[in-house]
Amino acid sequence: MLTLTQTLSFLLAAGLITLSPGPDNLMVLSFGISKGRREGIAFGVGCAVGCLSHTALAVLGVSALLVASPIAFTVLKWAGGGYLVWLGWQAWRHAGVVTVSADTTAQVPTLRRLFIKGLMANAINPKVVIFFLSFLPQFVDVNAGSMAWQLGQLGILFTLQAALIFGSLGFFAGGIGRWLNRRPAAGFWLDRLAGAIFVGLGLRIIFSR
Repeated sequence: MLTLTQTLSFLLAAGLITLSPGPDNLMVLSFGISKGRREGIAFGVGCAVGCLSHTALAVLGVSALLVASPIAFTVLKWAGGGYLVWLGWQAWRHAGVVTVSADTTAQVPTLRRLFIKGLMANAINPKVVIFFLSFLPQFVDVNAGSMAWQLGQLGILFTLQAALIFGSLGFFAGGIGRWLNRRPAAGFWLDRLAGAIFVGLGLRIIFSR
């Protein structure tokens, strides 16, 4: 099982990254503002559930690679760390580019279709695959038991916190969207904070033994 320290540190980092303005949460806000609370929640929860597919890939891929080739795992470690540093630099560089749409002219899909749309938008995104392969292993304790089991628990935790945050964004979409559009500095500092977390995690994985 995950330790309390692992769980709390992971949830803190995951929550800050999930809250940082990005395609998923901005789409959740847009659907909530333009279509309604239930629609925003349905799309948001779908996005969160899509994380389970990336969890499965991380569990199978990282674990298999670790067993098959320590050298290949080292290459993955460096590539993943470099990718996180690059993500952090991009978030820092483009901080504050936040716009929430409120188009009310389009037809409203059913809640089921919105859920599936959110799930697929996340599940087939190759950038999220790479992110999970880079992010989850940072919180694995090699002395705490099965790596695959720890990765699975971390992925489920990420999914649950994302569902909570995305669902809340969908529910409070109108007020949050207007607040973000009126206060670009809020999005700016959220991006900067997420960027710093990405860079820190990337450097940690690169220089870890």
